[in-house]
Amino acid sequence: MADAYIVGAVRTATGRKKGRLSQIHPVDMGAIVIDELLDRTGVPTNAVDDVIMGVVSQIGSQAGNLGRNVAMSSKLDLEVPGTTVDRQCGSSLQAIQFGAQAVMSGTQDVVICGGVEAMSSVEIGSNIRDGLANGRGVPKGERLEFQYPGIQFSQFDGAELLAEKYEITRDDLDAFGLLSHKRAKRATESGYFENEVVPLNIKLEDGSSDVHNVDEGIRGEASIEAMQSLNPLREGGVITAGTASQISDGAAAIMVANEDAVNKYNLPVRAKIHSLAVIGSDPVIMLEGPIPATEKVLEKAGLSIDDIDLFEVNEAFGSVPLAWAKALNADQDKLNVNGGAQALGHPLGGTGAKLMTTLVHELERREAKYGLVAICEGGGTANAMIIESMSELSS
Repeated sequence: MADAYIVGAVRTATGRKKGRLSQIHPVDMGAIVIDELLDRTGVPTNAVDDVIMGVVSQIGSQAGNLGRNVAMSSKLDLEVPGTTVDRQCGSSLQAIQFGAQAVMSGTQDVVICGGVEAMSSVEIGSNIRDGLANGRGVPKGERLEFQYPGIQFSQFDGAELLAEKYEITRDDLDAFGLLSHKRAKRATESGYFENEVVPLNIKLEDGSSDVHNVDEGIRGEASIEAMQSLNPLREGGVITAGTASQISDGAAAIMVANEDAVNKYNLPVRAKIHSLAVIGSDPVIMLEGPIPATEKVLEKAGLSIDDIDLFEVNEAFGSVPLAWAKALNADQDKLNVNGGAQALGHPLGGTGAKLMTTLVHELERREAKYGLVAICEGGGTANAMIIESMSELSS
């Protein structure tokens, strides 16, 4: 079986809800990151075999096969197809997995995999609320109701259940949330994100123009006292708005290729996709899946948790990476070293590719070897992937 190489990885800086990116159409955001990949890699515009884009709320501006619409809006030739994936918050990590499997199999040679979410204009749950309002039904059918009678699957409940199960306290969460902002501020000020971020030309409310190239949600002035002053999202709970991911707009994209394509188009090797996994877990606690997904991907790779140099575990809520680290005895000094979604935002369908982009660049900056991405997903699924940083084809 052929290897899959990452030859390009870019993202937008995220925008806050109703913030600086709120007027950019999600299809255009997706096309911008793809165009940047094409420019950086130099791959011919007719050489891409497919575009796979993740997006969660497939309604309104994100409906109608967003992946194909993004491909047609980019520099790619019209003959390049596109498709759309929904694995909830892991949609674009799943897109990378599908792309990697395609080039590993040899059925395709170059695939662009990414995701986008415009949460300012297409709010989370929009498609479900539309179904309720217009008599189109609910996601939970009779068979699922029989298995989970009266249970409404909730990420907020799951975050609290996870904290309770792994004995994560409010103090633990507040400290980790603050650390996310401090790390993100340091990384931004140190220029760590500059190479991965695609600057976007935007229009401001007053009609003037500006360039968006810094993640908008970082609170550099955050303090532990401010974190402690926030009310919990659930009565008697430990999760607050400060220890939950930020609603965000953003896009990211990865280009994967096999050895034949790397040689044919002289593509810049950045990393090899070492191993990948996806699992299902309890949909009630919902957010525990990154733990067994990590165990599975490590077993496939023949590696231990201590062999991994950097971890990117999505901060959907602070309890997710904290429970993950506790269960796996992972070194937290390697975890989300440049901040996570509590500070940098969580543009749902784009987050998996966003985390992968940051991981690729940070491994290179540190001259480190192995990186792992893991992400929890609605319905109790989770994806995990291990990459090996390298600058040339492996022998």
